[in-house]
Amino acid sequence: MNDMRRTILWVVFSVSLVMLWDAWQRHNGHPSMFGPTAARPAAAGAAPTPASAGVPTAAAVGTAGVPATAAAPVAVAASGVAAVAGEKITVTTDVLEATLDTTGGSLVRLKLSKYSDAVDATQKVVLFDQSAQRVYVAQTGLITTQAGLSLPNHLTAMSVQPGERALKDGANELNVVFESPEANGLKLVKTYTFRRGDYVVGVKHELRNASAAPVSAQLYLQLARDGNPPAGESSFYSTFTGPALYTDASKFRKIDFADIAKGKAEHDKTADNGWVGMVQHYFASAWLVTDKAPREFRTAKVSDNLYSIAMVMPMGELAPGASKALEAKLFAGPQEEKKLEALAPGLELVKDYGFLTMLSKPLYWLLDQLHQVLGNWGWAIVALVVLLKIAFYWLNASAYKSMAKMKAINPKVMEMRERYKDKPQQMQQEMMRIYREEKVNPLGGCLPIFVQMPFFIALYWVLLSTVEMRNAPWIGWIHDLSTKDPFFILPLLMTASTMFQTWLNPTPPDPVQAKMMWIMPLVFSVMFFFFPAGLVLYWLTNNILGIAQQWFINRQLGVK
Repeated sequence: MNDMRRTILWVVFSVSLVMLWDAWQRHNGHPSMFGPTAARPAAAGAAPTPASAGVPTAAAVGTAGVPATAAAPVAVAASGVAAVAGEKITVTTDVLEATLDTTGGSLVRLKLSKYSDAVDATQKVVLFDQSAQRVYVAQTGLITTQAGLSLPNHLTAMSVQPGERALKDGANELNVVFESPEANGLKLVKTYTFRRGDYVVGVKHELRNASAAPVSAQLYLQLARDGNPPAGESSFYSTFTGPALYTDASKFRKIDFADIAKGKAEHDKTADNGWVGMVQHYFASAWLVTDKAPREFRTAKVSDNLYSIAMVMPMGELAPGASKALEAKLFAGPQEEKKLEALAPGLELVKDYGFLTMLSKPLYWLLDQLHQVLGNWGWAIVALVVLLKIAFYWLNASAYKSMAKMKAINPKVMEMRERYKDKPQQMQQEMMRIYREEKVNPLGGCLPIFVQMPFFIALYWVLLSTVEMRNAPWIGWIHDLSTKDPFFILPLLMTASTMFQTWLNPTPPDPVQAKMMWIMPLVFSVMFFFFPAGLVLYWLTNNILGIAQQWFINRQLGVK
């Protein structure tokens, strides 16, 4: 039974090493052992393919959002057409700096003024970008199924109307208006509305029909991105980067770049609700239309290492002399869970909790409540671990009592193993007799650990994915809980506490297993030197409380 306990621990150790290796492989662009091939990173110094392509194909969308049996050919510029270089317009608010391109009126750069860059703390986070290093842009335009008719899209050269470009003191919003040239009596007016303290940008599309014929148009809201992970990501844990989609029917779904490249992306194609987005660690973007209306969802590989996700919405038939507007919202900013919940159904799910979301969400809620009381995320982490230890006190006590009894009888077991070292069958029988007489369950220390494991894994993902941890200080030398300890003090303390906890446990009779019992904690501790300080603080607090409880129980039972 004792060997079985160690076998279980060996399995956990081995699986953990495999998962760590797999995360390292995926981070460096190599294929995962458990999933599709990772998106191929761009070559060093090579410019990604410009996002001047990828106009969605028009389809006949019915009133229920279901495409007709065949889509009519589209007359707009196809993906191989290069866009004319446009003028760049920079808009500044208290929380962001946005760069808009007169080519299509696209949002091609977005700097988040409140968040420091993970690689260079003197710079701010750049979410959207269209440069030699990366491509991540928001595009919109019109498409139609009417043969011979071309509508303004994100390749169209547009003009920008005069107006304010910076949010003034006392002002709560500013507008930036783009107009397409009038062609065949048709004009698109696109209005961006930026608001104080808000990461949601209003985007209004108004189509004016001055022609003598009715026009049927569809609006596409699109995000295009290269397949590379964000710079500065850790090699010791993996977070999702890629498109995401939500509908009431299928709920939240992440879509791998590799699946899009292979044409195997599985998601809802039509609905009368939902949104599309792009997700990365701590930040996300999403096109939101909260009114119930037919829409179609598209994913595509635009070109080499460039992917898009789009939501296409019918604007209906526009009579001669009439105009019609459709309003959407573009969220682009930090994954602040409570704010995301208020914006759209399911939007808070871009904050990736992995497969333990049902446990992680209440744990985050509790962590947030503690932060509101304590005013410091570091102390909130400590307090949360204390509360979890209290909640599992009696379960832990059962495990520690079992281990204490094992430690107490260990000399007797060692002596017995020496006597029967050449008689394995008798050794097992004698060991079982000792366990029965001493009323010791060798697996008694394992069950409580497995019961608690989901809770601590869930808390791990809460701390890993909570953007509020970025740039959040704790005490002294810890100025950012989302980055590694600059002096490695917390990892060293955690390693010492782990070794001390190992010393409190019973020593395995097998000399090889006894050595491995000391080596395993050291191997695990290596990765904590590169983990965010908040995660190390969580493990260190858990270790210290576990040592205190185990020491107390050992003293109660008279175990030295």
